[in-house]
Amino acid sequence: MHRGLRTGLIAGASALALLLSFGSGTAVGFMADLGRSSSQAGSTQIQDPGSFTPGQGFGRGTTTLPGQGSGSGSGSGSGTQSGTGRGTSVTSPEATTAQKAGVVTIDSALTYENAAGAGTGIILSSDGTILTNNHVVSGATSIRVTVESTGKAYVGKVVGTDATNDVAVLKLEDASGLTPAKLDTDGVQVGEAVTGVGNAGGTGTLTAATGQVTALGQTITTQSEGTAAGETLTDLIQTDAAIVSGDSGGPLVDAEGEVVGIDTAASSGSAQIAGFAIPIDKAVSIATQIESGVESGTVKIGYPAFLGVLLADGAGTVAGAPVQGVVDGSGAAKAGLAQGDVVTSVDGKAVASASELSAAISAHKPGESVELGWTTAAGAEKTGTVTLTEGPVS
Repeated sequence: MHRGLRTGLIAGASALALLLSFGSGTAVGFMADLGRSSSQAGSTQIQDPGSFTPGQGFGRGTTTLPGQGSGSGSGSGSGTQSGTGRGTSVTSPEATTAQKAGVVTIDSALTYENAAGAGTGIILSSDGTILTNNHVVSGATSIRVTVESTGKAYVGKVVGTDATNDVAVLKLEDASGLTPAKLDTDGVQVGEAVTGVGNAGGTGTLTAATGQVTALGQTITTQSEGTAAGETLTDLIQTDAAIVSGDSGGPLVDAEGEVVGIDTAASSGSAQIAGFAIPIDKAVSIATQIESGVESGTVKIGYPAFLGVLLADGAGTVAGAPVQGVVDGSGAAKAGLAQGDVVTSVDGKAVASASELSAAISAHKPGESVELGWTTAAGAEKTGTVTLTEGPVS
């Protein structure tokens, strides 16, 4: 199943969506928002070129940009997302050997959403530091990274994320001798020739989409669709290169083959193509902070604490956080929580909603324990100690 696209606005006008096209479902953690929204008819979407499960309408190389997305979902955690092919068909050639240097493809399993996704990233260090978009790894329970110049695959672990700026840093296990991407931190100018290199269509073969820089300092605001949160991204490079689903996290390179930006969003639904990239100097600055291990208001280090229940605000008629499902093997499952229970307290403090439970759990680290209180579906009051595990980043 495929998770839906996020839609929104650029400069208060055109509708956008981050090209995030991967498995449908609900993020299962300490809280999941089951609502879905769909784009307005006739609007141009900006899609998040983050991830894509092959077969969802974005072919490798030849890509039809959908004109409109539509979504549906249910409290059981199932959902579907589709796009109509009412846009421009774009063909991009396979990337050259030189263009593949320093680039990786990323495949994510989203076990708690019954989903899979694919995206792109760039190599920052010879021992396997990878820069990509946050939305490429958001919700991932496992990450497989393939170095495109060698074909060798590695397990990727999240070092840290900045969801506000859509940046994530991964570390490859047991990697050495990798060739880092060449970076150009001097910036680009409007009219400069650029090429977007990425895992278009999510099939694992890099393509190269040529174009030029059409604007600088752009701001886009996305609306949430599916379980993906809406966000505002600022100071973006705009290009007419055909950035498509699966390209997120991939490099936007200049005529010298140096990375000037990280692809993060693209338009669909009209003959005019608009792609967006985070300037590489901004992305690297955030990556440096992540690697330092210092958290801030937007930078988060490592993985969050995970209770292991599926929740929905307003799903119940009683005060507390109604449990819609429990993840096998999680701390919640081991403590005996079950579907239909209502969590009422954490460490003796009452929680009145799923959002309050979310806040209480997020204050902890994986491995820590909390004293949980809940009411069973049969009305029995229970308490128990729950050890929090490592959850997917959001």
